Amino acid sequence: MTTVAPRSDVRRHELADFLRSRRERITPEQVGLPRGRRRRTPGLRREEVAQLSAVGVTWYTWLEQAREIQVSAQVLDALARALLLDASERAHLFALAGAADPAPNTPCPSVTPALRAMLDQLAPLPACVQNSRYDILAYNSTYGRLLCDLDALPREDRNCLWLAFTDPDWRESVVDHAETLRILAAKFRASMAEHLAEPAWKALVARLEARSPEFREVWARHEVVGQGARTKYILNRHVGLLHLEHTSLWLGPAPGPRLVTYAPLDEETRARLERLRALTETQTRARTQTRAQDPAGPAGPAPAPGPVAV
Repeated sequence: MTTVAPRSDVRRHELADFLRSRRERITPEQVGLPRGRRRRTPGLRREEVAQLSAVGVTWYTWLEQAREIQVSAQVLDALARALLLDASERAHLFALAGAADPAPNTPCPSVTPALRAMLDQLAPLPACVQNSRYDILAYNSTYGRLLCDLDALPREDRNCLWLAFTDPDWRESVVDHAETLRILAAKFRASMAEHLAEPAWKALVARLEARSPEFREVWARHEVVGQGARTKYILNRHVGLLHLEHTSLWLGPAPGPRLVTYAPLDEETRARLERLRALTETQTRARTQTRAQDPAGPAGPAPAPGPVAV
């Protein structure tokens, strides 16, 4: 009698073979590792992939051995980056693993066309969509110029925690800077309790600790704070001081993606937000005209303000 292997077994073996083939094609020099004199393995070693992906060597070995283990989207994302997968290979990796791809250059399932339209219509109120790791998944034009020029930043840097501790423009815009950093780090630590083993969260903390002594000092306090609405003063470099109420509307079970809005608390702030929207619209038109006149020219600023999925 012929026995047909379960579909899950086939998927695991295909995934194992695919990972092995991608690992063997990459040279150490491509990922900034020394080759050494006694290298016999074609491409990278398993422990090198594990190191680059911030996962355990044993765990990654089991993955290449097609063992029945669970793999999260965050781990797959880290592996895809470590193995230098292109878009097609990345899609294949996630398909084999049966997981949704959270990549910055793919549509976020939480950011629907209707939600994008809502973000635009909320302007001049600054609004964005964030996940529990404080990645900025989408934003409207006024939020894109509220604290810094988000469009000019790489997608991987569009994270509130990263910007609050490292971006000069963002830091200058926050009036009560020290207290804001303390609360933000405490909220992040509370959110991270459910994601302690996930490489993407650990990688963000490691990146911040390597870059910011201030973050290391605040993070070492182990403070935790829950989510909630707050009033904020923001000193916008274009229109001046803004007095705003910060509110989060959860788009699913908490903790998860949320719609964040900043409502004006006085008429002067409302008028200044209107001026900020007018400014962003002028900049958008100028950038669009520049790209139309010289589409093959040198890389300029990132795309014009508006909802951007990451």
